[in-house]
Amino acid sequence: MQTLANFGDGGGPGPWILLFPVIWVLVIGGGIALLRRTVWRGRHGGPGQRPTVGNDSPIAVLGRRFASGDIDEDEYWRRLSVLNEEFGHKGGAG
Repeated sequence: MQTLANFGDGGGPGPWILLFPVIWVLVIGGGIALLRRTVWRGRHGGPGQRPTVGNDSPIAVLGRRFASGDIDEDEYWRRLSVLNEEFGHKGGAG
């Protein structure tokens, strides 16, 4: 604390010396916050992310069949409602 006390007569940097640790804490904290919002959330999943449907799931197979024209729209919605009841999805699949 002696360097802070010598600020007036040119003997030390004064209270500005406390600014550098604060800047480093903000930079490191901002970097961690940025990584948590982007990179790490993509790997571990976050509370706001919807679960993804696998390529071999019945809903994905049904979607591919509808897209290729194997089944019509009425059959698609009928089968999708059955799959939603069976697998517990509460919303419509889009």
